Amino acid sequence: MQDEIVSKLANTLDTQLIAAEARRAERLPNPDAMDLYFQGVARANMGVTPHYMAQARVFFEKAIALDPGSIDALVGIANVDATTAAALLTDDRASRFSAAEATLNNVVSMVPQHAFAHALLGFVQILTNRAAQGIAECRQALTLNRNLTNAHAWIGLGKIYCGRSEETEAHIHEALRLSPRDDLAFRWMMFVGIAKVYLGADDEAVVWLRRSIEANRNQPMTHFQLAAALAQLGALDEARVIAQAGLAINPGFTIGRYRLNLPTDNPTYLAGRERIYEGMRIAGVPEG
Repeated sequence: MQDEIVSKLANTLDTQLIAAEARRAERLPNPDAMDLYFQGVARANMGVTPHYMAQARVFFEKAIALDPGSIDALVGIANVDATTAAALLTDDRASRFSAAEATLNNVVSMVPQHAFAHALLGFVQILTNRAAQGIAECRQALTLNRNLTNAHAWIGLGKIYCGRSEETEAHIHEALRLSPRDDLAFRWMMFVGIAKVYLGADDEAVVWLRRSIEANRNQPMTHFQLAAALAQLGALDEARVIAQAGLAINPGFTIGRYRLNLPTDNPTYLAGRERIYEGMRIAGVPEG
């Protein structure tokens, strides 16, 4: 119980301290590598948009220019690459994932105990048709840090791609239990919403996806998933409004791009994904 209390406090303080350190660094005439790193993390936490991802990358690159041995900044760049590819913010998705994986393999070879690097490597594997391997990598991260919230959440995402969406919610509840006010909780809630759509539980999906958007409106994929769920429920007017809100954040998103970038060939997952395509199409997402 003491460990759990300490973990919750640490997760809460970590988020607050990063934001505070980023604000402090903005006022410094000559920020050091760690100052720049904090600013990069703060930008990345603001939302999954091309603008925030580009800003975060600039800060991480500046940090590495000052300190080429900055492991955290290297992981930061890998995180930007992986997140940009995962959110379909770019057409060079494969190369972004490849770059992230190469960076992370380099990091874990130098620092084998870097729990977040293992978890992020698992995330990349999950999104590149290696869900079982990625889940195992996230579990390895949890042996190094059992309170690593992202590892719990990414295992939940991996279960969707393994065709086991019914197991996702439990993993996200664990992440939220450990860090209920986490800056990245909006992504975790989106994972549950997606899982519910795949299970045909559109009413529940809408609840989770609304919670995600309320936590952070700068995640275009959540808007598209919510639009699809609403369309399946027949709430067409709202579905179209939500789809347009997503396109305002990521104007390049199309059903065609989404269809081409499959994270797995699992047949159960692919069957559920057809519901997403149909819902997006009804909601007015461009075919592409």
